[in-house]
Amino acid sequence: MIKKSLVFFVALGLFVNVVNAADKAKKQTHNTYEMLNLFGEVMERTKAGYVEEVSDQELIEQALNGMLSSLDPHSSYLDAESYNYMSEQTKGKFGGLGIEVTMDNGLVKVVSPIDDTPAYKAGLKAGDYITHIDGQTVIGMNLNEAVSKLRGKIGTKVKISVRREGVKPFDVTIKRQEIKIQSVKTDIKSDDILYVRISSFTEDNDKSIKKAYDAAAKKLGDKLAGLIIDVRNNPGGLLDQAVAVSDLFLSEGEIVSTRARNIEDNVKYTAHSGDITNGLPIVVIINEGSASASEIVAGALQDHHRAIILGEKSFGKGSVQTVIPLGDFGAMRLTTARYYTPSGRSIQAKGIEPDIVVPLAQIKPIENYSLNLKEAELSGALKNEQEDNKKSDNQASNKEADIEDYQLVRALDLVHALKLYQSNLKTEPLQNQQKTKTEKKK
Repeated sequence: MIKKSLVFFVALGLFVNVVNAADKAKKQTHNTYEMLNLFGEVMERTKAGYVEEVSDQELIEQALNGMLSSLDPHSSYLDAESYNYMSEQTKGKFGGLGIEVTMDNGLVKVVSPIDDTPAYKAGLKAGDYITHIDGQTVIGMNLNEAVSKLRGKIGTKVKISVRREGVKPFDVTIKRQEIKIQSVKTDIKSDDILYVRISSFTEDNDKSIKKAYDAAAKKLGDKLAGLIIDVRNNPGGLLDQAVAVSDLFLSEGEIVSTRARNIEDNVKYTAHSGDITNGLPIVVIINEGSASASEIVAGALQDHHRAIILGEKSFGKGSVQTVIPLGDFGAMRLTTARYYTPSGRSIQAKGIEPDIVVPLAQIKPIENYSLNLKEAELSGALKNEQEDNKKSDNQASNKEADIEDYQLVRALDLVHALKLYQSNLKTEPLQNQQKTKTEKKK
């Protein structure tokens, strides 16, 4: 009898749980329909009673954007115009001021100005806050609204009010231009270092860098000491290009992984065999304007001990946005995953810590008017019988680098130091050479 009662109560409990679950599901469905009805009611009341006439399309687009942008700063609804603009950006050509921005505490924050654009030439810097656009406060705007006001017809001007830490608020007027980005620029610094400046990750970055390296290797041969990869104020761009650029310098292992809410959506990107430099020293320069794809490259090369990261802590954007086209109605940009470096570090809100912290500073040469004389300046000094017309290693200067770019000068010095260290490892120590000669004499 006891067993029958126990079975009955267990069965009754299971029945009650099933009923409760069904009621809960029904309640949730009911609440969803109620909320949709509420949305419709609010929309109709707004159309009928708002102080100015507003269209259905405008209300719905604003509602969609509000729904997405309330999730995080990088999710948003893109109308057809904004979607086309974003597509042009990834191809390296678009119109506007040339800045990457985000929303922060109700203000528009400059992530970074893009090289050689109106914003860059006007002096805007990473970390600046835009408070007003043409006299209108940005407080209350969403990111798309603010960006739309910053954009405009080529040749027109926009006045923005800027707040910068430690500086009195100021206004600057910038003329809008068609922005044509040369996202990769290269140069030979100090006669023996390939300098690669990546201002954004757009199509075919990896091909441009590979071409530049092949040309430098052909021109300099064994004299090529190493590379500097400069991603300061680089706001990011295409994930596949961040992976491809990292792959140029890695022979194996993970480059980056993306982890989504659903395990089956997780993705791991790995390197293919072959380092185009065959192990030459690499220094990557970062700062607070280095974000997203820039942080992927820096994190991958840092975790694999393939490069020294120099500069200042990066921006800390470690989330993945998926752009989902919506036919004639533009697209939605939705945060779908987080980035993780090969060692499993999350970049989000932390950024990449440089191996060597070098703050932005200025270098000013100091004139030396002392009366101290060198041996070569003394009257009748003996000449060095081994003297030739070649410059000594100590005479190799960084005169080609901008003397005010302290971080770049330190990076050049570091590449030379790493190359010297590599050369010493390959060379038999002098004491061993002398020991070998002594043994041969015996």
